[in-house]
Formats: sequence, structure tokens, C-alpha cells
Amino acid sequence: MQPISIADPQAILELLSQVALKGEGVKTDNLMEFVMDEGFMEPIYLSAKGEDPEAYYQGEANAWAVYQLREWKRVLIISGGPGKERRLQITETP
Repeated sequence: MQPISIADPQAILELLSQVALKGEGVKTDNLMEFVMDEGFMEPIYLSAKGEDPEAYYQGEANAWAVYQLREWKRVLIISGGPGKERRLQITETP
């Protein structure tokens, strides 16, 4: 997958709704619902990069491996990749 950056909240949620994460660690059939459950209701920026054979976009394997989502001062990062356990990190910027 090619790296992407999106700054439109509606487009971010639409893209996340089409991503499913399988494998070890963080798993979900709908990344948008997962992100909202973590409290990110109105994300303002998303970047995604890398390739993960256990991540799916529109039902196709090899979606992005690393997702960085920003909602004002909060940042959510989901990282994984081939042979890695997918992890979640939430931080606040100053």
C-alpha cells in the first residue's frame, strides 16, 4: 500500500470503516469502531504507511501496517507488520 495522509475528518472515518485488522495483538473487523471506542470521535489527521499481510482494506489483504491518528492534542498509533504483534499507543502532545 502506498503511504497516505488525510486531513478531512469524514474521509478519515470512511477509510477506517473499510479496514480490518487480524493476527496477533490489536484486532478488529472495523477500525473506525475500534478508534471511536478508544475515544477518538472527530479525528483531524490520519497517516498510514507500510504493509501488513494481516491487515485488510476493502476486504483485500496487505493494508497499511502503521496508522497514526490525531484528534487535537491526542494521538493514537497502531503499529504492526509482517511477523510483528500489532500494538496500540495513545499519547497527548503538549
